[in-house]
Amino acid sequence: MSTELKSGTAQVFRLPDLGEGLTEAGLVQWLVAVGDTIVTDQPIAEVETAKSIVELPSPFAGVVTALHGAAGDTIDVGAPVLEVADPAASAGTDLADADAAASAVEQEAYREEERAGSGNVLIGYGTTERASSGRRRRPAAVRASTPANVGETPVSQTVAAESSEKPTIVREADAAPRRPVAVRSPLVRRLARDLGLDVHTIAATGPDGAVTRADVLRAAVDNAVDGAAAHHRDTTTTTAPTTTTGTGESVDGLAVRSRERMSPLRKAVSAKLARSRAEIPEATVWVDVDATALWDLRAQMAPEGGKAPSVTALLARFVLLALEDYPVLASRLSEDAAELISFEGVNLGVAADTERGLMVPVIPGAHRLTVEQLDVALRELAASARSGSMPPERLRGSTFTLNNYGGLGVDGSAAIINHPDVAILGIGRIIERPWVIEGEIVVRRIAQLSLVFDHRVCDGGYAAGFLRRVTELVEHPLRAFGRV
Repeated sequence: MSTELKSGTAQVFRLPDLGEGLTEAGLVQWLVAVGDTIVTDQPIAEVETAKSIVELPSPFAGVVTALHGAAGDTIDVGAPVLEVADPAASAGTDLADADAAASAVEQEAYREEERAGSGNVLIGYGTTERASSGRRRRPAAVRASTPANVGETPVSQTVAAESSEKPTIVREADAAPRRPVAVRSPLVRRLARDLGLDVHTIAATGPDGAVTRADVLRAAVDNAVDGAAAHHRDTTTTTAPTTTTGTGESVDGLAVRSRERMSPLRKAVSAKLARSRAEIPEATVWVDVDATALWDLRAQMAPEGGKAPSVTALLARFVLLALEDYPVLASRLSEDAAELISFEGVNLGVAADTERGLMVPVIPGAHRLTVEQLDVALRELAASARSGSMPPERLRGSTFTLNNYGGLGVDGSAAIINHPDVAILGIGRIIERPWVIEGEIVVRRIAQLSLVFDHRVCDGGYAAGFLRRVTELVEHPLRAFGRV
């Protein structure tokens, strides 16, 4: 679907390369409408890729004359997204000079914000040298039709007067009251909104007192409760994939209620899981483990006035310790499966169930982190994944995957290996069960651990050795911390 406004010459913004070889993106929602005046780098739409949901900034400034597509549509890379008519095409050189000066200030502010880690950068896409200023200007036709004798100084005279003295640059943050000065990035504002946080209560660490993405995530961690899912996106702002209902067709005697188009993320997940099943000869070993000691110790690990680390953080630390003794399970096979590639350390992938589907964000260099640092990293990943703001670079590079599906209320699973990893460890519910100790039936907290591994890189004995090591650390957690 295309919405258009008749105009003169317009600049066409085409969907840029979003990185990672992605060839398309799903349109979640428009953030502008035909007839709106936009500025350079202003978000014009939310798009969903196979990696995450990102805001798409416009490289052009001007009046929106056409929108190509409706919410739920898939847009190919290189296809038109919107068209913009430049309202300053007929302006004098003074206006152009002011725009150039404003552009330099605006781009520098943008770079400062990105260095502060406040938002996503689209790969292969950026502001051109022709970028306009961050000022909101009325369309040229409106300015031309405004009489000069009604007490309003013509734009060209105003710019000239300003240029003759000291240039006054009106930035987007000043011209748009809806954007709080303390939060310059729309991605940061959206993340705070999705997590239910008031930006005015968040301690800012960015340049000039700006609230950065890291500040929002840190605040979310402080307000999170152990084991609770991050705030979900407001359903009123989320557009479901395109669904066709009432098709009138039937299959095997049943009426077809609807047909729903697969989202880019679901397509990517399907392709990756299918490749894993097709290429990896996987095998599974599992064991029930007595986690009573770990359960009791965790309650004692809470600092004064603070929260105890999550069970997932503790188990992640035990897994990393066990991988030091069994590093093959954190290796990879070359593309032709002729070489085994081993690494110094572990990039830990953590499976996360989100409204958009399964995601596996990665903690790089996880082997270097303490339990406390792992806990913070896991909470940040959970918040970003469930808010839909996970940067694409955080979803690749894992060498071993941890899947705590116990949070979903299940005890076991024959998981699919996260290609190109060669192993994945699943953790079931930790619940009270009858357990035999020295001939007596007692109540203990039991969990099932299941390890799925690539049989090409190791045999069952090696995999079982790793699982025994993890079991030992879970049942005797004090040994992991050097107390016994």
